[in-house]
Amino acid sequence: MAAKETRSIIPENILVNKIYEIRGHKVMLDSDLAELYGVETKVLNQSIRRNFERFPKDFMFQLTESEWESLRSQIVTSKIGRGGRTYLPNVFTEHGVLMLSSILKSQQAIQVNIQIVRIFTRLRQWLTENGELKYEIEDIKRKLNNQDKNIELVFSYLDKLMDKKIGPRKRMGYMPDDL
Repeated sequence: MAAKETRSIIPENILVNKIYEIRGHKVMLDSDLAELYGVETKVLNQSIRRNFERFPKDFMFQLTESEWESLRSQIVTSKIGRGGRTYLPNVFTEHGVLMLSSILKSQQAIQVNIQIVRIFTRLRQWLTENGELKYEIEDIKRKLNNQDKNIELVFSYLDKLMDKKIGPRKRMGYMPDDL
């Protein structure tokens, strides 16, 4: 029997904007996940404490003070002691998000988890594809080895393009609701 196809219940751009890169990992904040799952952050963290053995350091870790300060300035949240958090947040890698689905059983949590996992998978695929493209450009550069200044200029432009962080492209045209 085929699995029931899930529909996106949260716009993809909202989910993508809640993924950060910290310590070389793509992660999501506990407060963002709690909001997406429709629970309070303290309820999410309570569930995690009850199932702590399911969350090794490569699934979940707590931010340091400097990481939280840096991230907080990017996402504009209130300072500790002024109505904001009183503790450093936990962040979850893709595997940690998957593990959350085993402890949060609401229908909303299941649907949101499926969406998040699909986005993490697409991000990983995009990074892999662009890494291969960069390798191919480097290979061509090596083969040409200073044959022409104009070619070097073209490669410098290509390098600048490769170094740009390109966000997800906005889809255009008619999109059926069931995709």
